Amino acid sequence: MAGLKSGAPTPQALTVHSQSRVLEVSFSDGANFRIPFELMRIYSPSAEVQGHGPGQETLQTGKRDVTLDALEPVGNYAVQPRFSDGHDSGIFSWDYLYFLGDQQERLWQDYADRLKAVNTDRDAPMAAKAGSGCSSH
Repeated sequence: MAGLKSGAPTPQALTVHSQSRVLEVSFSDGANFRIPFELMRIYSPSAEVQGHGPGQETLQTGKRDVTLDALEPVGNYAVQPRFSDGHDSGIFSWDYLYFLGDQQERLWQDYADRLKAVNTDRDAPMAAKAGSGCSSH
């Protein structure tokens, strides 16, 4: 099945905690993660965030207070969140949600390192892009 590795844990429950801005996911292997909306937004699997290949990633800033406006199922393998900043093109497979939950500490550190490398902080407004790079105008 697309989005799932054979035998990979699957979500048993997904709970959106709007006030604390976390998605709680309980998996079939007993793992339970509280994934901050900000982490989901800055690591969205969308082309807008990840680019179309290595080195094309767009560093996301100003996402600390982002909320989830909606969380739609995608088949039996993923969910597609709509964030309060309008971003809605990332499809989060069960494997990817597990990865985000399991690797939170490392991902936050990587994010902090990337922010430091470009001398900015997580609350800085997003820089305007000269072109989307995703369209064929």
